[in-house]
Amino acid sequence: MLDNIERTAAYIKARIGDFEPEIGIILGTGLGGLVNEIEIEKQMMYSNIPDFPISTLEFHSGKLIFGKLSGKRVVAMQGRLHYYEGYSMQQITFPVRVMKMLGIKTLFVSNASGALNPDFRKGDLMVIEDHINLQAQNPLIGINNSDLGPRFPDMGEPYQHTLIDKAMKIAGNNKITCHKGVYVSVTGPNLETRAEYRFLRIIGGDAVGMSTVPEVIVANHMGLPVFAISVLTDEGFPDTLKPVSVEEILAVATAAEPKLTLILKELITQLDN
Repeated sequence: MLDNIERTAAYIKARIGDFEPEIGIILGTGLGGLVNEIEIEKQMMYSNIPDFPISTLEFHSGKLIFGKLSGKRVVAMQGRLHYYEGYSMQQITFPVRVMKMLGIKTLFVSNASGALNPDFRKGDLMVIEDHINLQAQNPLIGINNSDLGPRFPDMGEPYQHTLIDKAMKIAGNNKITCHKGVYVSVTGPNLETRAEYRFLRIIGGDAVGMSTVPEVIVANHMGLPVFAISVLTDEGFPDTLKPVSVEEILAVATAAEPKLTLILKELITQLDN
């Protein structure tokens, strides 16, 4: 794997010159609009990058964006990869390893998820303070390469507390409804049954989604601090459960996106403070 990572990073470096990103950003479902805030210097289609997996979802652009956001050099994934697309966990997390090789020092992640906590509502934001991994595989399974990280990485603080505190303060100052909570990661692609939603809440989940945790595990494996935030696009409350469509999820994510963008931009501004 290390050979592939180095080859892909070398290909990208040859095309971005002396641009060295400080921050990596993964943009989730319906949240690609943050790219409009980036002063773009270079962009590449995933399909043109050697060894880079291609997003198969029609609502994920599949572009790697290089530029400046809030005065910082960033590389943004406009479109992420999911286990349910048929990729291995190593493929899903390959871009995180490449971004680390390109020089990023912090990883920002966004996603769309379903609310489990009855105090949360559709359209709210939730900063992820911890997670429960119910995905079928782990990206660290297999022979460990110590050049990438330790065999048994600690996960006591998978999401950096200082960034969480700053984000919550930013949300409060801007009167944005934003919660802190535990994100449960499942494989998908189907949504959950009533019994499953009830189970996920009982075990401590505040929101459920189909991404993020693999990337966060690999980021921690490589020593990258992580900040992650969810847009709650639907409500998984068993007693009042209603059918939900992808179109509705995308509409809610799009409506909430300006609030998420404001928090991320301000948090990036404060990154060195």
